[in-house]
Amino acid sequence: MSVALASAWHPRGEMTRLQALCPRLEEVYQKLIIAVPPDITASDRDQVETLARRSQICVVFTTRITECRYAALKQATEMPVTHIHYADMDRLLRWVETKPLEWQQTVERIQQVDCLLIGRTEAAFQTHPQALQQTEKIINTVFSNVLGQTVDFGSGTRGFSRQATQLVVANTLPDRWTDVEWLLVLRRAGFAVDYLMVDGMDWESADRYRPQAADPDTQRRLAQVYDEDPANWAIRVQIAGDIIQSGLDVQGGI
Repeated sequence: MSVALASAWHPRGEMTRLQALCPRLEEVYQKLIIAVPPDITASDRDQVETLARRSQICVVFTTRITECRYAALKQATEMPVTHIHYADMDRLLRWVETKPLEWQQTVERIQQVDCLLIGRTEAAFQTHPQALQQTEKIINTVFSNVLGQTVDFGSGTRGFSRQATQLVVANTLPDRWTDVEWLLVLRRAGFAVDYLMVDGMDWESADRYRPQAADPDTQRRLAQVYDEDPANWAIRVQIAGDIIQSGLDVQGGI
C-alpha cells in the first residue's frame, strides 16, 4: 500500500510552516501534489517553485482558484500509488501540528477502504464561526439524508483508492464545488462511503499569517470577529447554495 497527498493551497502566510513540516509529510506520503491558484504573490510563487525541487513534491499551477482541488486530484492519478489522500493544505498543516497521531492513523485508515469521508467531531465543528456552522449544517442535513447516514461534508479532506480517484476525475468537472459532489459520484457508481470523525479538523483560518497553529482562545476571538461582519455571512450562504446545487446536479445525473 502507498498513498499520495493531493492538496489545494492558497498560501496565506503558511509557507514557513509547510517548509518545516515537509520532512514529516514526506515520511508518510510517497508523493505530495500541491495545486495553487494564479493569484498568489510573486514571493509565494518563488517559494512554491523551490518546494517543487524536492523529489517528492509536484506543484500544479492552475488558471482559477476553483480548479485547484480537481487539478490536485487529477495529477495524483498519475502517481504510482494505491490510494490518494485529498486535503486542503491549510487544514492539513494545522492537523499535523496539533493532532499528529490522529493524522497518521487516518492516513493508515485511508489505505484500507475505497472511499473515506473524514468529518469533524462536534468539538472540532464548534470551533468554527457561526457563519460556517449554520450554513454547513444545511449542507450536512440535505446530503446526510441522501447517503442515509449522518455525516459532515465540510472538513476539506477525503481518502480514495486509486480506482475511486480515477472515477471521480473522469466524471466531474474542474470548476465545481467538490464538498459533496465527489462522494455522491462514487456512491452512484456503487462505492461504499466509509466515515471517520476527527478532532484535528478544527477551524484553520485562525492560523493565517501565524508561525504556528492558533490556540483555542485565538480561535474563539477570531471566530467572533468573523461573525461580526455581515459580508462573511453572505459569502457563506452563497457558497452553501453552490455546494448544494452541485450535489443536486449529481443526483440529477448532470
